[in-house]
Amino acid sequence: MSKIKVLIIDDSALIRQMLTKIINSSHDMEVVGTAGDPYIARRKIKQLNPDVLTLDIEMPRMDGLDFLSNLMRLRPMPVIMISALTEKGANTTLQALEYGAIDFITKPQLDISNTFGNYAEEILAKLRLAAKIKVHAYSVKKKLTVPPKYSADVIIKHTSIQQHFETTDKIIAIGASTGGTEAIRALLNQIPPDTAGIVISQHIPINFSRSFAIRMNQISAMTVCETKDKQAILPGHVYIAPGDSHLLVKRYGARYVCSLNQGEAVNRHRPSVDVLFRSVAQNVGPNAIGIILTGMGDDGARGIKEMHDAGAVTIAQDKKTSVVWGMPGEAVKRGGIDHVLPLHAIADKLINILQRKK
Repeated sequence: MSKIKVLIIDDSALIRQMLTKIINSSHDMEVVGTAGDPYIARRKIKQLNPDVLTLDIEMPRMDGLDFLSNLMRLRPMPVIMISALTEKGANTTLQALEYGAIDFITKPQLDISNTFGNYAEEILAKLRLAAKIKVHAYSVKKKLTVPPKYSADVIIKHTSIQQHFETTDKIIAIGASTGGTEAIRALLNQIPPDTAGIVISQHIPINFSRSFAIRMNQISAMTVCETKDKQAILPGHVYIAPGDSHLLVKRYGARYVCSLNQGEAVNRHRPSVDVLFRSVAQNVGPNAIGIILTGMGDDGARGIKEMHDAGAVTIAQDKKTSVVWGMPGEAVKRGGIDHVLPLHAIADKLINILQRKK
């Protein structure tokens, strides 16, 4: 089998060395070249015809965003961004995702040589995924030492007893992972300002969730924020889970509120979509609408089935418009979805459902 060919573009010799070591340790991919700046990279892309690029954002002569913009216009191909875990790095990375990058990897801020290896399996998984999305790839798995995969039970116990108060308040719960920042941006851009309150769990690091909320607030007619604990959920507002906390919806008297939880990662994620959806199933029930968007893995598939069984209307993004049809595909497979729709059709369906529920 041919190996996935990776070209590393980074002005740091240390990062190039570390990435090369990690990638070449895999049996199914190899580094075919490295480049210290985009001009060298441009020549090597033509010479080596790589399947996937890793691209640093901050580089000399031409920054990573300019290079990515030109690349996606002239020769679209899978790109994984290498980003600093800072507010500036978060903003630039989110812009790179808008330009067409598949995903990103955050560099450790301290002791890179000794800690970057902790990211090895994440790096390899994202490169494999990127290659599969855009070009021919070989999905040969090797045995890995991985942390336990907890279910939502560690945060909120499952119960079949549903108690829902009489209310006209509606809650929209959205979950996403790989490709989700752009899917959420496209969805929020189409939703009117008087829509029911929206809660979102997107797999994203802490510094990035704040920057993501700020960017979404700039493009949405609704008011978007990074969620705070015990924040009331109001119509016309969107609440995005912080990158280090599970987001749950709870009922206090006549109102719904956000509750943040720093418990175990669920499905290896915090925030977890399953945790959000389960809390909505138990506390909002038939007054909710669940939407599961593009993402790798199965986080959210169980939770949205629980929402469906509690009487909520559920929607999944279709395979054609998803970057990765993992999470929504698994939700469909489990029988928890009422409507499977292309991304551009979800907002209209959502508005139609809310009008019928009045």
